[in-house]
Amino acid sequence: METFAGPVFASLRGALGITENEYQQSLCSENCYLQFISNSKSKADFFLTNDKRFFLKTQNKREVKFLLANLKIYMEHLRKYPHSLLVKFLGVHRIKIPHRQKKYFIVMQSVFYPDDRISARYDIKGCEVSRWTEPAPDGSQIIVVLKDLNFEGQYITLDRQRPWLLQQVEIDTHFLQRLNVLDYSLLLAHQPLHHDERHQSLSFATLIMRTKKSVPFSSEFQDFRAQNRRLLPNLKNPLHVIDGPEQRYFIGIIDIFTVYSFRKRLEHLWKRLRHPGRSFSTVSPQTYCLRLCRWVQDHTK
Repeated sequence: METFAGPVFASLRGALGITENEYQQSLCSENCYLQFISNSKSKADFFLTNDKRFFLKTQNKREVKFLLANLKIYMEHLRKYPHSLLVKFLGVHRIKIPHRQKKYFIVMQSVFYPDDRISARYDIKGCEVSRWTEPAPDGSQIIVVLKDLNFEGQYITLDRQRPWLLQQVEIDTHFLQRLNVLDYSLLLAHQPLHHDERHQSLSFATLIMRTKKSVPFSSEFQDFRAQNRRLLPNLKNPLHVIDGPEQRYFIGIIDIFTVYSFRKRLEHLWKRLRHPGRSFSTVSPQTYCLRLCRWVQDHTK
């Protein structure tokens, strides 16, 4: 097995409060990984570590090269915006198996952690074509990630936290627009707050002054951990957690590897002919960015 940019990802793991021992224990646990059955069009394999803290996904060589080529500006973005919603990449690896094709995979922080009480999960792209998933039957143990059309008629109710979310989504999507990427997803989940949690969220939020746009960081991310102490200071990885008055929301932006190539431009033209008057995922990075920002504005209060 080969590791790419090991020291860079090790520094980020440390800044997120993940010790190397914890990381190795999660990845190398005696317990089996949990396979995640995705309805994604990609042929990637998805796995969760047994403790559900980390997500593993196979990637093709082009996607890995894209991430490594943009790793410096990705890290600079996280330094500048320590509460970025972008998924936190923790490692990039390649496995060589004799007489078989090399396999690349990345390790990410799970957006849906801790997931003990999560009641619904969504993958949002801000469009309508192919954005409905049949929910799991009542009483089913199968976890289904729903899509945009499943969320219609609902709102992310944040109250005083709403301006921060709108601003951070705009910052992160404009960053992705500069990378010329599209087709990324806003992952969203929610769970009801316990009665004793409903009046403490703002006091926790004041610990971190999330609305600050820029924080001075050293090259070793010395202050990163303190800046990310969010609403669940005694739990691991609560970086994607935002509390509203009644619900706790888990929010993160994933799948940031699709470049607006010539092939994607042709796909855009074909879909315009096939789906006249309807919104679909393959649009220019600028349109994609603005549309997702508009979706968040329209579905929050």
